[in-house]
Amino acid sequence: MTLRNLINKAGLNPQKLFLIDGLGAILSAFLLGVVLTRFEQVFGIPSKTLYFLAIIPIFFAIYDLYSYQKKHQKVGLLLKGIAILNLIYCLISVALIGLHLNTITIFGCIYFLIEIVIVLILMSIEFKVAKK
Repeated sequence: MTLRNLINKAGLNPQKLFLIDGLGAILSAFLLGVVLTRFEQVFGIPSKTLYFLAIIPIFFAIYDLYSYQKKHQKVGLLLKGIAILNLIYCLISVALIGLHLNTITIFGCIYFLIEIVIVLILMSIEFKVAKK
């Protein structure tokens, strides 16, 4: 399935993007706040940093799930809002990776690279659907 197909499908029911984003945010919070902190030595990011990063998607999940449940007239504006927040989250993640370049392991780099790519793809879809 191409990105264009995903955008067209999401455009039919943009509310589902909030559900997808919210569930992804919950998964990120769990992975960062529970899994990665338990294996701090494997990923090379201090627990305090991981807990900080885990808090952010919790707020995103609340925003997403609220937006999903309510039938808003301004779905496009809400999608733009979460897309911008997702971009900010990616920038914060990159900055924090940069701060821990001397301790982060290849596994930590791989985790964050995968997470950032997924979030950026979702953000791109959210922006494009919001324009429709």
